[in-house]
Amino acid sequence: MAECADLLFELGTEELPPVALKYLSKSLGQEFLNGLKKAGLSHGAMTLYATPRRLGLTISECEKAQPDRQIERRGPAVKAAFDDQGQATRAAEGFARSCGTSVDQLDRLKTDKGEWLMFKVLEKGRSASELLPDIAENALNRLPIPKRMRWGASEAQFVRPVHWLLFLHGNDLVSCTLLDAVAGRVTHGHRFHHPATIEIPAADSYASLLEEKGRVIAHFDTRQEKIRQQVIRTADTLGGHAEIDPALLDEVTSLVEWPEPIAASFEEKYLEVPHEALILTMKKNQKYFHLVNRDGKLMNHFIAIANIDSPTPEVIKEGNERVIRPRLSDAMFFWEQDGKRQLSDYVESLRSVVFQQKLGSMYDKSQRVAGLASWIASETDGDPELVSRAGSLSRCDLMTAMVGEFPDLQGIMGRYQARRDGEPEELAVAMDEFYMPRFSGDKLPATRTGIAISLAERIDTLVGIFGIGQKPTGDKDPFALRRAAIGALRILKDHKLPMGLEVLLGKAAGLYPDQIADPEALITEVKAFMLERLRSIYLDSGRSANLFMAVASVEPESLADFDRRINAVVAFEKLPEAAALSAANKRIRNILKKAGEAPGEEVDPDLFEVTEERTLHQKIIHKQQQIQPLLADSDYEGVLLSLAELREAVDLFFEGVMVMCEDPRQRSNRLALLTQLSDLFLGVADVSRLHT
Repeated sequence: MAECADLLFELGTEELPPVALKYLSKSLGQEFLNGLKKAGLSHGAMTLYATPRRLGLTISECEKAQPDRQIERRGPAVKAAFDDQGQATRAAEGFARSCGTSVDQLDRLKTDKGEWLMFKVLEKGRSASELLPDIAENALNRLPIPKRMRWGASEAQFVRPVHWLLFLHGNDLVSCTLLDAVAGRVTHGHRFHHPATIEIPAADSYASLLEEKGRVIAHFDTRQEKIRQQVIRTADTLGGHAEIDPALLDEVTSLVEWPEPIAASFEEKYLEVPHEALILTMKKNQKYFHLVNRDGKLMNHFIAIANIDSPTPEVIKEGNERVIRPRLSDAMFFWEQDGKRQLSDYVESLRSVVFQQKLGSMYDKSQRVAGLASWIASETDGDPELVSRAGSLSRCDLMTAMVGEFPDLQGIMGRYQARRDGEPEELAVAMDEFYMPRFSGDKLPATRTGIAISLAERIDTLVGIFGIGQKPTGDKDPFALRRAAIGALRILKDHKLPMGLEVLLGKAAGLYPDQIADPEALITEVKAFMLERLRSIYLDSGRSANLFMAVASVEPESLADFDRRINAVVAFEKLPEAAALSAANKRIRNILKKAGEAPGEEVDPDLFEVTEERTLHQKIIHKQQQIQPLLADSDYEGVLLSLAELREAVDLFFEGVMVMCEDPRQRSNRLALLTQLSDLFLGVADVSRLHT
C-alpha cells in the first residue's frame, strides 16, 4: 500500500482584498487539486483556510510518491519496420533510438488492424517532494488576480506582498522557494495577540495550534459562523434583531482573524433620515450590522466586529460611534437640502444630462418613457395620466443630493421624495418600482403605474440603442440590453400583460421620428433578440428547447399567450398519446413539405375511397366544432387534451391510406385532409417539433 501523509500549505501575506478572499481561497484549492490529479498523486479530503493574512489548505492522506506505471509507445507497423530480407528499416531504428533501446529489444502489438512495434518500460514514480513545489507554484500563478503587484526589490508578483511560506507533507518539510518566500515550518499568529512565529510540527495540528496559541481562527466558515452567532446574541441583548446581509457577513469575515462584537449606538435624531440611507452607510462604508425592532423599524444601535480582544472595548465602541456620526450627519444634511425642492423641480435639469449622444438627454428619454408608459397603462387598466406624470418624474431623483452621495438609493429616494411632495401613493411606489427588476431574480414592479414605467423604460432603451446600431456583440453589452430585455420579458410574462410584443415595439419606435430609418426591420431585429432571451428564461426554468420552439413557431401575439401555450404543451407531453401524435404531426409536415404540390383548398368527402380517411375527416370536423370555444377562451390545455383523442384515427389513417397515390385528385384531397389535421394542432403549437 502506498505511503501517505497529510499535506499542509500556507502562504502568509499582507492583508488580502476582503471582497476577493473567499474566491481566491476556493481557486487555490481547486488548482491544487488539479495539480495533484495531473501528477497522479491520490489523496483524501481537502480543507481550505483563509484569513486576511493567509491562504492555506490541508489535504489528508496525500501520497508521498507517484505509483510506478507501465509506459507503452507504439512504433511503426511491422510491414514498414523490416524490409524483404527481414532487416530493420530506418523507421524501426529511429523509433528504437528514441526509446533508448535497440530494435531487437522492442515488443510487438497485434490487433485486428495489423501488427506494430511496441516499446514497454516501467517508469518509476517521482516523489511528492519533487512534485509539490511545481504544483503549488502553478496553483498560485493560476489564481484569478486581475492585477499583481511587486514589493521591495523582489521580482515576485502576487496580489499582496508575501511574508512567509509554510509547506509540510506529514512531518517533512517541502523544500522550495515560492514568490521569494522560503518554505519553513512556522506560521504567524494574530498581528497583535501573537505576532511571534508558531512552529507547526504536522498538518493535523495546524488549525488548533493557530487558534489556541496564535488567536487566529483560520477556517473561513468557522470564523463566519462565530461572527453570525456573536451578532445574533449581541442584538438580543440590545432588544433588537440583526438583519445579516450575506455579502456583508462574507466581507467582515474576510477582515478579521479573531472576531469580537462591539455594540454601539448613534443619536435618535438621525432616524428621521430615510432608513435605507442610514443602513447603506453603515454597511457599505463602515461594515456595521444594523438592528431593527419587532416592527422592523431601524434602531439607533449597530454592531461592529473588532479584530482584537481588547481589555478596553469601550474605547473601540466610542471610536466607532465617533466615525459613524459625520456620515450620518451628511445623510441628514442631504435629506434636509433635498426637502427644499420637489421632484418636479428637477425635470428641466434633466436636459443637461446626456443619455446617449444620438438619442438625446435624460429629459428626452423621460418624455419618451412617459408617452410609451401612458399607452401601456391604457392597455392594462392603469391610469394613463398618473403614469405619464410618473414617467416624467422617474429620473428626477438622480438630481438630488442624496442620490448624488448614495447612487445605490436611486428609486428608493424617489419614493421618499414623492411622498414628501404629497404625490399619490401609487406614483411614489412607482418611483422605486421603475428600477425593478434591478438584477436577476429580483422582484418585479407590482403597481399598474410601476409596471407601465418600468416596462416602458426597458423597451425604449432596447429600441433606441438598436435603432442607432449599438446592439450587443459577443460579451460586450455597454447598455445592458440583455438585462433590459430579460426584465421586460419577465414583466410581460409574469404579469400576463395583453399587448403583443410587435405592437409594443412599434409604439416605442414611433417615438423616434428621426433616429430610426427602417422601423419594420428594427422591430423584427429587436423582437428576435428578445425571443432569444425568452428562450433562455424558459430553458433556465427547466423547459426544453424543443418545447420552446414548438410554441415559438406559431408566433403567439403576446407573452401571456405564449406562456399559456407553453403550459398547455407541458401538460400534453405527459399524455400517453403525446409521442404518437407528435410523430404523426412530424410525418404530416414532412409529407406536405415534400409533396411538391399545393393541397386542395377544401376536403371533398366524395373523393374518399377507404373508411380510414372518412373516419378521420369526420373526427376532424367534430374536433373543429369542439375546440372552437376552447380557443376563444385561450384554453389551450383543453384543446390539446381534446385533440389527443384523435390518436387512434390518425394511426389507422396512416396504416390504411396511401397519401401520395397516383390519382392527382385523390392525392390533393388527402393532402388537404392532412393540412386540416395539422392546422388543428397549430392552433396551439407545432407539436411535431416535440418529436426528435
